[in-house]
Amino acid sequence: MPRITGSVEVTHISPNGLWLLLEDEELLLTYEQFPWFRQATIGQVSHVERPSKNHLYWPDLDIDLSIESIRKPAAFPLVAKNAG
Repeated sequence: MPRITGSVEVTHISPNGLWLLLEDEELLLTYEQFPWFRQATIGQVSHVERPSKNHLYWPDLDIDLSIESIRKPAAFPLVAKNAG
């Protein structure tokens, strides 16, 4: 599958989350809303791909997110099941 390159970049990582530059749009992924990134290394977070126009993928973390879920996280609540 062809990758859309050069259209997504991690521009800032802070104690509260990370900022993405997606073409000309800045998006904030807070750790509260996207907890999978909290313990990730800078290298893992920075290695982001855009396999399609509306989809981002972090291969080192095996995280797939729709861009819409980043723009409107309240519309995509996290649901987790207890493992035990």
